[in-house]
Amino acid sequence: MQPSPSRIAHSARAAARFFDAGSASARQLQRPAHCWLWLALIVPCIAQAQVDLSQLDAEMAAPRTQVLVLGSVHLSQLPKGSDIRAARLQPLMDRLAAYAPTIITTEDLSGETCDLMRRHPAVYLPEDTTTYCPDTGEAARATGLDVPAALGQVRTALRSLPSAPTPAQRRHLAALFLASGEPPSALVQWLQLAPAEQRSGDGLDAALVARLRSMEQRPNESYQIAARLAARLGLQRVHPADDHTGDNVDLGDPAAYGKAIQAAWDKAAPQARAMREHEDQLTSQGKLLELYRAINLPASQQLAIAADFRAALSEGSPQRYGYRYMSGWEIRNLRMVSNVRASFAEQPGAKVLAVVGAMHKPWFDNWLGQLQGVDIVDAAQVLGADGK
Repeated sequence: MQPSPSRIAHSARAAARFFDAGSASARQLQRPAHCWLWLALIVPCIAQAQVDLSQLDAEMAAPRTQVLVLGSVHLSQLPKGSDIRAARLQPLMDRLAAYAPTIITTEDLSGETCDLMRRHPAVYLPEDTTTYCPDTGEAARATGLDVPAALGQVRTALRSLPSAPTPAQRRHLAALFLASGEPPSALVQWLQLAPAEQRSGDGLDAALVARLRSMEQRPNESYQIAARLAARLGLQRVHPADDHTGDNVDLGDPAAYGKAIQAAWDKAAPQARAMREHEDQLTSQGKLLELYRAINLPASQQLAIAADFRAALSEGSPQRYGYRYMSGWEIRNLRMVSNVRASFAEQPGAKVLAVVGAMHKPWFDNWLGQLQGVDIVDAAQVLGADGK
């Protein structure tokens, strides 16, 4: 099909502006239409050429940052009766401690993000904030601070915190983190208190102390892996990196959406069945280090995303539910990766550990690996191989 005259003229004007904005350009406009058609065809090709950023940091003066993305199971979703006691996690924790991260990020929403979502109920459903955001009511009553005020005080307190905080300072920070909607960081402070100092006072009342004690036992990787590791290494906090503003996609009919995506998953499930059964066996045996080795293998991740996202993208509903699902996932991961990047924006040379659901790891590794001054650490080098 020949382009319409109006399209040719429009492209010709664009090409003329691109090559020469002067009088020579005006003379060129008098050339035959077939010349402009040729230009109209090559200009998009020129525009599609990409700038190579891979060597931009070749002469970077600052030290490079190391990032280990630990794909994790969601401990709260493991089968009932799974043995995830601290003793079972110890081999994994020892490996991560040997890596010695200086920054740890978690799959949690920040207090700032939750505050944003709560302030825009027309955009974000109240049930989403209930699901993804911790209740700050008790901490607000104990401290007299709403989330923005608590976030401000956290920043101030961390800037002036001595290298060896007093128990009172740690209790105060724990209370501030709870009031700001970031309980994993509150647990980091709590775990660095001696047992006799784990009590109310300095902003913590009896209800908040009870909550912290409950968090010590809760099956959640942000608590049992990230917060405990941060406390073990003497860090002052973990950094929430999750996002649920990006996947706030209009699904149309949620029931029809869920049915369509589930049907796509069911169709693809057999290809990953053997892998899932092996992971379930490791879980039931309490072999958590071996489980984490398995789910962080590139071959396992490739198979997992094929049975999930590749299957969803092949879903053929007129509403394109699979495309909507993929859109929300990609936007969410882009924003999560930017949150991880922000955690070390002021600390070149940091060693970062990003603890995140295993399905996120391929996107994290790919996108974080494109950033300047960032090297992705092979999880197998940290976790080791079976039998070692």
